[in-house]
Amino acid sequence: MCGICGIVQFDHAPIAVEPLQRSCALMRHRGPDQTNQWVDKSVGLGAVRLAILDPAHDASQPMHDTSGRFHLVFNGEIYNFESIRRELEALGQTFRTCGDTEVVLIACMKWGVDAMARFNGMWSLAFYDSHIERGFLSRDRFGIKPLFYSSRSDGLRFASELEAYSALDTTNGDIDTAAVRQLLRFGYIAHPSTIYRQVCRLAPAHVLEFEKGGVIGVRRYYDPNSVISPTPASYTEAQFQLRSALDNAVTARRMSDVPIGAFLSGGTDSTILAYHLQRCMGRPIDTFSIGYSAHGSFDESSYARSVAASLNTQHHELMLSEFDVIEAVPKILDHLSEPFGDSSIIPTSLLSAFARQHVKVALSGDGADELFAGYWRYAAHDAWQAYQRMPAWLRSRLIEPLAHRLASSRGGAIGNRVRQLRKLLRANSPDPLIRHIAWSRIISEDVSQSLIKACDDGGLDDATVELANTITAGYGADDPMNCILAFDLQHGLPADMLHKVDAASMMHSLEVRVPFLDPQVVSLAWGMPSQWKIDRGRRKRVLVDAYRGLVPDIALDRPKQGFEVPVGEMLRGPLYGLFRDVVDRPTVESCQVLNFDAVERLLADHCSRRAEHADILFTILSLCWWLRKQ
Repeated sequence: MCGICGIVQFDHAPIAVEPLQRSCALMRHRGPDQTNQWVDKSVGLGAVRLAILDPAHDASQPMHDTSGRFHLVFNGEIYNFESIRRELEALGQTFRTCGDTEVVLIACMKWGVDAMARFNGMWSLAFYDSHIERGFLSRDRFGIKPLFYSSRSDGLRFASELEAYSALDTTNGDIDTAAVRQLLRFGYIAHPSTIYRQVCRLAPAHVLEFEKGGVIGVRRYYDPNSVISPTPASYTEAQFQLRSALDNAVTARRMSDVPIGAFLSGGTDSTILAYHLQRCMGRPIDTFSIGYSAHGSFDESSYARSVAASLNTQHHELMLSEFDVIEAVPKILDHLSEPFGDSSIIPTSLLSAFARQHVKVALSGDGADELFAGYWRYAAHDAWQAYQRMPAWLRSRLIEPLAHRLASSRGGAIGNRVRQLRKLLRANSPDPLIRHIAWSRIISEDVSQSLIKACDDGGLDDATVELANTITAGYGADDPMNCILAFDLQHGLPADMLHKVDAASMMHSLEVRVPFLDPQVVSLAWGMPSQWKIDRGRRKRVLVDAYRGLVPDIALDRPKQGFEVPVGEMLRGPLYGLFRDVVDRPTVESCQVLNFDAVERLLADHCSRRAEHADILFTILSLCWWLRKQ
């Protein structure tokens, strides 16, 4: 696991090594074990390394072939590198190292961009052929590892983090106000946008090809729709295939020359991964969880403890105080190279820091919700249809007025139900995809109209709807839920969850692997009808049934609980002062998007419990913190 950066001058101007050194220094948390740069005329590459496989010096980066013609910087892991190596050896290739980086280098030498389809792993990389002055950038299929770049007439610049990119180009350009609006609506900025108008985020499953005269183009090398597995012959057969695919995925991801463990919340996804990792390791594995002593409704530690005891793992538990969370917030906001609105980055960072004390690699269950319909908003479609069948007078005269009068909060069962009902009422479209996008937003239409200046989209992000229709065009209208899952897998997952995990874990030099995003698992899930995934409100149906009797029932039957900290409650108390200090009128108005008076009303409504605005308030805090750093 590493961080990479590079400069390619299309005008053939010579490159100094100092910008690459500064960029690498800003990414040292991603790779504290080694750092190096390479410059040859108008091309320069840099890398920092977190040594997981083959920690020998010969495996350091940038890596070059024996002839000195081919060059690579690579961030990630290729889990099937040994089989690719054997294939290359059969073709006459020889190797100096034992790890995956040299396999990636020689595979790119042999097959070029076509090598990407052979890799099972997570990566961002840059490959360059100095003889023909041509190369490419690439990002893994699902966007587990990030890559930022800009392309102008004079050259190409790229880096694993936006702040590291800034060291290569001091003229980032203007803030992208469209990206800020997306951030305020959804809590994240999705590819290809970044907070800067001139800087792009390479999309998952894409390559950017360049030559000495400029960028050739950006194209997709993998489409999940083109590799869907045949639908299993029966529901029982689907369960068997799923267990087999996940066992293979976890077994492939156990490869490491350093200690490895697993995050364990006690929920379905993390329990399944811990079960498989324990089986393939043949000994008690290290598992990690955190809890909150002062906020029981956010505390999953008892579930994790129970599952760990049942699986007989070597369990490590960290109980957090309110002070621990408050102390972490400024450090995390300082670490972010662009604003990010998902407050679950706080517990993810704290868990990563805790796990890093014991291991260098951890497994995480990210991706399972998008593959097997685990989120509340997937079940909400049935609830919405049931609600529409109620008499109109009952909805308009009783339920909706009551929903807007009752207190809304994540901190209690009733308040959370009110919050979910208000969110349900946001959507009023017969199109499931449009309803889904409305529920994915962190603010309602009326809040959007008052908060965001020049917000003329009628409450729905037209660009997002258009993108969703494009992504799901090949999935067939006969199964709208699978279309929704396809959109989330390719849009929200890389922009939100995977971005969060990468930023939070690499902040502490911890590599996190995500077995549910193994191509075989994804292909198998893609081939299943959505009724096998969600049925009458029962989410992750096939996944739960596949592991009934193999893992503790408590992990399969407990209600889904988001991995969160009580940010909403803290904004009403110990984080209130920080928010008021950071989110002041000059800072808010400097981004030219937010209405400061509307922000004040949101905070007042939240503190009085007239509404639950934790998501948008944390997003605004993150945005203003970032603005003040500029």
